[in-house]
Amino acid sequence: MSTHKGLQANVLGTFDSVVMAVAGSAPAYSLAATTAVLVGTVGFAAPAALLYCAIPMFGIAWAFNYLGKLDINAGASYSWVARALHPSLGFLSGWALVVSATIFMVAGSLPAGSMTLSLFAPDLAENTALATVVGAMWFLVMLVVVLKGARLTVHAQLIMSGIELLILLAFAVAALSHDNAVQQFSWSWLGFSHFDGVQGFAAGALIAAFYYWGWDVTSNLSEETRNSRKTSGLAGLVGLAVVFVLFEVFTISVNLLLTAEEIEANSANVLALLGERLWPGWGGKLLIVAVMLSTIATLETTLIQVTRSLFAMGRDRTMPAALGTSHPRYQTPSVALVVVGAVALGLFVASNALGSVGDILESAVAAIGLQIAVYYGLAGLAVVIAYRKVLLKTPANFIFGGLWPLTGALFLFWVFVESLGALDATAIAIGIGGLAVGLVPMLAYRKSPYYRPDRLDAAKTEQIKQEYEGVEPVSASSADDTIATDF
Repeated sequence: MSTHKGLQANVLGTFDSVVMAVAGSAPAYSLAATTAVLVGTVGFAAPAALLYCAIPMFGIAWAFNYLGKLDINAGASYSWVARALHPSLGFLSGWALVVSATIFMVAGSLPAGSMTLSLFAPDLAENTALATVVGAMWFLVMLVVVLKGARLTVHAQLIMSGIELLILLAFAVAALSHDNAVQQFSWSWLGFSHFDGVQGFAAGALIAAFYYWGWDVTSNLSEETRNSRKTSGLAGLVGLAVVFVLFEVFTISVNLLLTAEEIEANSANVLALLGERLWPGWGGKLLIVAVMLSTIATLETTLIQVTRSLFAMGRDRTMPAALGTSHPRYQTPSVALVVVGAVALGLFVASNALGSVGDILESAVAAIGLQIAVYYGLAGLAVVIAYRKVLLKTPANFIFGGLWPLTGALFLFWVFVESLGALDATAIAIGIGGLAVGLVPMLAYRKSPYYRPDRLDAAKTEQIKQEYEGVEPVSASSADDTIATDF
């Protein structure tokens, strides 16, 4: 692959990838921006929604882990689903990520602006127009950082996510030891009794999926990661485990310390209210810092996901070929970055018509949840097909490469269908309409070789065959042409 067309290889290590996975899920941002939406949907069952969504989500993480061993591709599920299921489904999977990530440019940048104003000009924090301007400035800064390459991106993440996690851990300890609760802890918060029927459970699970979304950025960085057949999937699993614990601790803390009325009145940033309750005077400000850093950090990882996906599409000629061009010096998808930047800035302006920051977040979260369900669910099916001939070779393959991912996929598809009846027209229009727009490039580029792929089949990989037959796998010098054998 020529230098000016490719991505910079072997830039990230295991620790770097774990940091990116945690930053991708943006624990502080997700808690601040989405808790009010989740509580408004399921009430005290917020911890249960996150718990029951985490179980199938780990199945999808295992799917990404197994698929990443077979195919290193910046498009990740875009490539895997095409080769295992069908190219049209693969394109739909990649398009779902592109659309959801682009919508998130608004859902993420507006809170970044709002949090910044909360620190320096609290009276202006709910000014949507001003929050849009400040958020757009942060977005442009992250655009430049991502353009400069994965190494600079990781250095920025180590600072931002490191400070964020330290603050969250300190508050988690304080919240669980706080003795002025407005409600007593109840195990029912982790059960099904607080859900408003099946449809209420599905709506809650859809929002919970948004909390977790982003850990899979490690797969989009696989072409830039050392030993990525092993590292990328493992980092996604570790990152998902870290944010799951944080989400549970903080949603339980919200149930303990805040009333429903307080949550509704502070829907744009429940975390700041929680911080003020724990450490009056400066606790709220400190958590605003954590949320701001988390939001900026996840803008960065989301930019990575959407631009790497578009890069893979341009390289495969399923989108304009220019998108598959990388910067001659930094070896990053420069054309894709410019396109995403222009589209996102246009959406910033259009988003002001939707109302307040809280209103924009509520519609965006639900719409993104629908798109997440599509591309995560397709990956869960793809791994079962890719490994179908070897699933019964070992219990691990059956559970982690088959049963668990399949359960996760079926759960997400069920949530997608069931939640449609509970969502407002705006969320459905954005979520479904955004997917439907993908039919245009799909039909326009049908002659691409991408639509005649080599099938993704684990049984055809020689090293995997050797492992199952008890033969020592042949060593190789590059992860780009070997398969990791530790499943």
